[in-house]
Amino acid sequence: MEYRIEAEDLNVYFDDAHILKDINLKIRKNTVTSLIGPSGCGKSTFIRTLNRMNDLIDTFKMTGNVLLDGKDIYDPKVDVVDLRKKIGMVFQKPNPFPKSVFDNVAYGLRVHGMSDNDKIKEKVEESLKAAALWDEVKNKLDMSAMGLSGGQQQRLCIARTIAVNPEVILMDEPASALDPISTTKIEDLVHKLKNDYTIIIVTHNMQQATRVSKYTAFFLNGEIVESGLTDRLFVEPRDKRTEDYITGRFG
Repeated sequence: MEYRIEAEDLNVYFDDAHILKDINLKIRKNTVTSLIGPSGCGKSTFIRTLNRMNDLIDTFKMTGNVLLDGKDIYDPKVDVVDLRKKIGMVFQKPNPFPKSVFDNVAYGLRVHGMSDNDKIKEKVEESLKAAALWDEVKNKLDMSAMGLSGGQQQRLCIARTIAVNPEVILMDEPASALDPISTTKIEDLVHKLKNDYTIIIVTHNMQQATRVSKYTAFFLNGEIVESGLTDRLFVEPRDKRTEDYITGRFG
């Protein structure tokens, strides 16, 4: 199957507020897709629909379908804990646990039943290497993760996410709280990770979208105005609203 995630006629409501309107979007495997658009346009709500984090909000309602590998993730038989293992999430602000660097990465492995300490050590090292952090922390695995820099903490959160072997990684503005050097490291990491994972990244940074993603979807007022190949969308937008947004006329 070419597509990893498919949203079909997706509508999301919180109470009476209609947040996402008739969203149709297909996300290809092993690619990076950027979601762009002004604040409050529905980007974060959309990615939280993909791993059922909106379920935690009492007033959440939805219609339509969200498919992962062709299967409906809102089917009552779906194990939500297992789903969130398959679809990991990295948030806007780094959110390491107040534990050691090692225990941050090992946490998910233990939650999902891994108890062999040698295997856990091996997986922690492999995940920190994959997140381009191992060389910086290999002698500090016992120190508190709270002592790392912001950029290191964000890469630690990425290591924690990939340790449990997800299929999809959702990133909600992962570099917005970081300095330019840390941002570059995160972008380099995204390029590397796309070989093994399907990545969806919310970003306000137009240049970042062009640097990291093959596909882009432009959200406005809860709708997708336009989506397609990033190069095409930025150079030859088909909708005047897309052009106005990417050239800075609004948003």
